[in-house]
Amino acid sequence: MITAIALLATAVLFGGMVLYSFGFAAFLFNALPADEAGALLRRAFPHFYLFVIGAALIAASLVYWSDPAAAILLALVALTTWPTRSQLMPAINRASDEGDTKRFHRLHGLSVVITLIHIAVAGWVLIRFL
Repeated sequence: MITAIALLATAVLFGGMVLYSFGFAAFLFNALPADEAGALLRRAFPHFYLFVIGAALIAASLVYWSDPAAAILLALVALTTWPTRSQLMPAINRASDEGDTKRFHRLHGLSVVITLIHIAVAGWVLIRFL
């Protein structure tokens, strides 16, 4: 039973990251003017990162009993999300506020790479359940 719950927790993490990254953000930029979409995303991202941290820790603690290696990777997702939320995200916002587009694109690109790695890790853990 704990394996089934671990699978569901990992699927929630994976699905939440994919939906937010590829669905919600894209939807906002199609539904709202760019400045409004950007402002709304800026308010939503701290919550997204807290979701990733919490979901990854829950999934890691549940999957540990059946796959300790996968649990370590999920814990690393949570641990690497914290500096992304607390340091990288404010730096991205500062660059945007200051009109430093070169720095904004570089930092935003880094955040995208981090999120894609997190999605890949969660997907890999899901595949390990097969």
